[in-house]
Amino acid sequence: MKKIYVFFGLLSIVLTSTLCTKYTNFDETYLDPRLSGGAATTFNNGRGAFGDEVNGLSAYDAFVHEVGDKIFEQTFVTAPAPYFQGLGPIYNNVSCISCHHNDGKGFPIPGSVHSGLLVRLSMPGTNEHNESLPVPGFGGQFQDKAIAGKQAEGKFSIEYEDVPVHYPDGTTVTLQKPIVSFRNLYQPLPSGFEFSLRLGPPVFGLGLLALIPEQDILNNEDPTDKNGDGITGKANRVWNPTTQREELGRFGLKANQATLLTQVAGAFNQDMGITNYAAPVEASFGQSQYDNFKDDPEITDSMLDAVVFYMQTLAVPARRNVSDPVVLQGERIFTQINCSGCHKPVMFTGTDIRLPMLSNQRIQPFTDLLLHDMGEGLADNRPDFLATGREWRTAPLWGLGLLKKVNGNSAYYLHDGRARTIEEAILWHDGEAALAKNKFMQLTLSERKSLIAFLESL
Repeated sequence: MKKIYVFFGLLSIVLTSTLCTKYTNFDETYLDPRLSGGAATTFNNGRGAFGDEVNGLSAYDAFVHEVGDKIFEQTFVTAPAPYFQGLGPIYNNVSCISCHHNDGKGFPIPGSVHSGLLVRLSMPGTNEHNESLPVPGFGGQFQDKAIAGKQAEGKFSIEYEDVPVHYPDGTTVTLQKPIVSFRNLYQPLPSGFEFSLRLGPPVFGLGLLALIPEQDILNNEDPTDKNGDGITGKANRVWNPTTQREELGRFGLKANQATLLTQVAGAFNQDMGITNYAAPVEASFGQSQYDNFKDDPEITDSMLDAVVFYMQTLAVPARRNVSDPVVLQGERIFTQINCSGCHKPVMFTGTDIRLPMLSNQRIQPFTDLLLHDMGEGLADNRPDFLATGREWRTAPLWGLGLLKKVNGNSAYYLHDGRARTIEEAILWHDGEAALAKNKFMQLTLSERKSLIAFLESL
């Protein structure tokens, strides 16, 4: 018994010293700049770069990760079926991997099985939890597919309007602005409805983002712009249905999800029509497509949790070409024009005893996880909790240079995939990012190429 007391006494000392360690004193003398995810970095830079598990998983955790991987790639079907049933009755796609190709992005092609596009819907106003109000007859997401015998909510299509941008040096770049239209509606959409076109983001590194201490995120808020750089930033506060309380939002394109569990559960429910313990109500509830079957939940708790753990334990691809002079020049320019004002290069994870392989890591996500006004050009005019119709969460930039390779020589950037190149994505920045964007446009062609080379190295 004495040995047990001694063991737990020593364990408490170790844990206390770990939890109290000030990671701001992190010794960077011998730092390897390639380690985007700290110890959770993979040096795979091929088409599967986003799909590697983190190092340090136990045999059991590796098994759960593999189970989650298989479910993530699984095509779900309509009931009755012996396995993986529950699709629909209305939905957007048949698997996670269809929207997150190779654990990255899908393609912005409406209706395609490989499309990662969807449309969020709402009516003006909020409920008692400050959530967006659903659209009567359509809910909070436009489902453009349906199982046999049921009717989809309709179809949507996209046309692109050319938007020329002229650099001071005479160079012209033509951007494309998406124009969304709806057709074949099973019933009319009400007047005044709000909508937002979204392209699913990559899913790697999320376990690390989940472990960034809340206070570290809040410390980057600057609501009154005290430093005068034109950047404020604010945290989203969102309702967590599993804990029944308001929490910090850090996941989703508008930081409208507090945890990976609610993010994944909501995707199963809204994207595929698959109910689960964290999202138990059919997306079609109250609509004519609702099947009235009492078969919920349609995915087991262990299956849902395995997918959450899979996404939680995906490694981050290492940076490349970190000693290249052009890349180093681009990195200096990135800081000089204050892209780093929102895309914070370095953050630190806290401690989770369950996930030691993700704990206490110096990571390079290039995000602050805050909301920023990105200007009218990128506005969807659809509020989401505290996010206004002009605000988006700062997108992490790690893995940016591998998107093209992972997607088979095609890459799509920004929240709706409108930007075909990194340069186009930069030129869409406005609002709080206007000053940095304008400084980018003032650079010489050589300097702009250096900055893009740096971003491609991430």
